Amino acid sequence: MTARVLVVDDEPDAEPLFPQQFRREVREGLYRLGFARSGEAALHRLDGQVGDEIILLLLDINMPSMSGLDLLPKIKGRKPGLLVFVISVYSDADTVSRAREREADEFLTKPVDFAKLRRDIMTVHADAMRRDA
Repeated sequence: MTARVLVVDDEPDAEPLFPQQFRREVREGLYRLGFARSGEAALHRLDGQVGDEIILLLLDINMPSMSGLDLLPKIKGRKPGLLVFVISVYSDADTVSRAREREADEFLTKPVDFAKLRRDIMTVHADAMRRDA
């Protein structure tokens, strides 16, 4: 089973960065990465055909129009079982607490520790495969 991960980040650098960091896993078919540059685009992707195949959503907090913290309850309302890892340059106690209150499953700081994220995605993928078995 290929793990579908949706990255929601308005930064243009995110789209080439994540495939570069996970190029081996993408090439081997372990992961399929999708990208949305806004909260609205993310909700559209979740409501679309592949929405049920997404096992993890990586969500940036600071985005125009709709922040990641505003988007988080909408995601959890649509897909309560979907794991959401929030990503932010700000890791102060208030930001982390607000993300947790809105049901973030993990909080990552920028720059992202891709080695840790790789391990986390492998764990999420293994759990998803066990559930589907």
